[in-house]
Amino acid sequence: MLRPQFNEIKSYEEFSKFYWYREELQKICKQLGLDSSGFKADLNHSIEEYFNGNLVRSVKSHRLTERGIHYTKSVVTTHLTLQTSLLECRFCFNQRFRDFFSEQTRIKNFRFNVDMVATARKVKETNDTTFTLGDLLDIYYGKKTYKKYDKVSLQWNKFVQDFCADPAAYQFPNKLKTTARLWKIVRESTREKVFKHELLDEFENKI
Repeated sequence: MLRPQFNEIKSYEEFSKFYWYREELQKICKQLGLDSSGFKADLNHSIEEYFNGNLVRSVKSHRLTERGIHYTKSVVTTHLTLQTSLLECRFCFNQRFRDFFSEQTRIKNFRFNVDMVATARKVKETNDTTFTLGDLLDIYYGKKTYKKYDKVSLQWNKFVQDFCADPAAYQFPNKLKTTARLWKIVRESTREKVFKHELLDEFENKI
């Protein structure tokens, strides 16, 4: 079964059977008026909520109910400390919080790791008011575990690694190009998104 157009998909379960690039997810979210920022996990979550009837809007479009203050203005005026609750400061993966963690870690170009992404999303889903920026820093250093990242977004990298590890791959002068052709076949089908040696035989004429 080839991957259908998004507007032909009726459920998140059906949507999840196919592989989507981050750029494709962003485009879908923008078309639906959903938040299109963040990692693949965030984008997938927004789309999952869409199928559940919940619209995850862009942070900039939200307003506080008190005094009509813009949400983004509230974020800017909140002083950040390691004791600050993620929910209290309206945590998101933007430059302000990158700067904060850069100061804490002394890493100039700080980048959030995938477990921080999964954890922050879980905190928001469960409305965990006790979880702090300090706790998130411990996630970064691996000192504690809250929610592990779904490795599904790393399927392409694993597919390439497994293809190159197969002795049969040495017969192909351009391994990456061959892998990409195989991956396209698998990605646009309901097949399991993993490399198997049998794919080389089955699609010999297409690679």
